[in-house]
Parts: sequence; structure tokens; C-alpha cells
Amino acid sequence: MKNSLQTILGELKLKWIAENLNAELVNAARKKTDPEKLLERLLAGELAAKKERAAQTRLRRARIPTLKTLDQFNFGWPEKINHDLVRHLFNLRFLEEKTNIVFIGTVGVGKTHLASALAYKVCQQGRNVIFTSAISMIQNLEGAIRKGALQMEMRKYANAHLLIIDELGYLPINRQGSNIMFQVINERYEKASTIITTNRAYQDWAQFFDDDPTATSALLDRILHHCETVVIEGDSYRMKDKQR
Repeated sequence: MKNSLQTILGELKLKWIAENLNAELVNAARKKTDPEKLLERLLAGELAAKKERAAQTRLRRARIPTLKTLDQFNFGWPEKINHDLVRHLFNLRFLEEKTNIVFIGTVGVGKTHLASALAYKVCQQGRNVIFTSAISMIQNLEGAIRKGALQMEMRKYANAHLLIIDELGYLPINRQGSNIMFQVINERYEKASTIITTNRAYQDWAQFFDDDPTATSALLDRILHHCETVVIEGDSYRMKDKQR
């Protein structure tokens, strides 16, 4: 009977119930639990396990470089950061409002940490995230152009609930790369939120977008129309021990 029941649970893909059934039955008998309450407990355990597995799958697909949380961020290190704004962003209301976020600061001040922490929370909330560096995304889409698969690959970036473009401005972007970046932002404009981390102020963006102020202006127009900008100033947190 037990083997038959385990087979049925396996066919139904009720993995958590299959693994915990015996212990739950013993516990229910000892406590004289009502059968309906036992069934509710078993189904609640299965549902929680399914949600956790789904969250882990989303995290793997998001390719977040290092899992971070807001609690791990040291607000005492940067010389300048808008604490209230950053904490406000973690209520994730910006997703519903289709608002973008741009973190601006020099190397090591925590831009990627905060972007990663937001990505982690969004995944936990049941939404799909893509985390990529600016150059990796452009190279990937350039490869798709060569294969004649740009539309299919572009759809992936366009449809994510949250797209995080890390390290924009660290390396120069040629004309084709600038066009690709514009297409991605344009596809997501007023449809879904994008987070960008950069080491350059807005007035300097044309310098790494092939010195094209017209294209840069068009890109910024779409990013900044609905946007929260977080400027972080200070020394690199990774270099703090050497500085001391």
C-alpha cells in the first residue's frame, strides 16, 4: 500500500508530501489530528516547497553574480547615499509603476550589491529577472544578429519582469552596440522596469556611446522618463582594509 501510494504521489509530482508523509502520519496519530487538518498541512507543505523550488529556478536563470540582501549592505560606508530612497525601492512598488532605477557611483561603493539584492527579492516574489553586464548583453545580441535570431533573443530581454544592466560605461560601446542598447530600452519603455549600474554621470554617457549625443539623448529620454536615480559617493568598500 505504501509503495503504491508513493508511486501515485510520484506520478502527481507531489515530492514534498512523498518525502514527509510517513512522519506527518505518525505525528498526526500521536496528536490525534483531524484528517482534514492533516490534509491541509500536507498540501500547505507541498505548496511551500513548490514555491521555493520555483524561486530557486528563477534565481538560477537570473544569473545574479552573487546573492546579496539589503541587510548585508553597509549604509555607514558610503560618504553619500539616500538611505530612505534605497529602502523605499525594496518595497518593489517601482515594478508596478514601470519605473527604472539607475545607480551611479565609482567602483566598489555598492551599486551591484544593491542591484543584486533587488534582483534576489524580485525572484523571491515570483517574478523573472535577467542580470547581465552591459557588454555581455550587447555581445549576446550581436551574436544573435549574426545567426539571424535577433528577434527571438531580444524578446528574452524585453519580456523579463526586471532587467538589470550592470557596469554600463566601464567599456566603450560602438555604433552597433549603441543601437542594440537603444532597442532593448525602447522595447521595455513603459512596459517593465530596468535597473542600470554605471560609474558615469548622465552628462558623460555620450563618451562611451560612440560619442553620439543624438543617440545618447534618445536613450536617456526613455530611461529617465520614469526613473529613480541613486547617487552613491565614497571610497571602494573592497579596498577599505588596504586604506586603513
